Amino acid sequence: MAADPLTPAVSDRICRHMNKDHAEAVLAFSCHYGGLKNPVSATLLRVETEQMVLAVDGTELVIGFDHPLSDSEDAHRTLVAMLKAMPQT
Repeated sequence: MAADPLTPAVSDRICRHMNKDHAEAVLAFSCHYGGLKNPVSATLLRVETEQMVLAVDGTELVIGFDHPLSDSEDAHRTLVAMLKAMPQT
């Protein structure tokens, strides 16, 4: 069975999951990939083909992917790989 295409509804599902169950990872993305120092809060707003969009301390932050995402499974694999690529604290 093929994975879901990366539609706005799928993006919403990914964002809800990440914000509810992996909020610390979303905050870590803003520091490592967004170059921010000591952000207070970060929320994943959208996962698009080329990038993810976060709200960090009230400001939108765009973090590009290293390749265009093909579907929901690719989004999952890419977010996990990005998290694993960060230095562990």
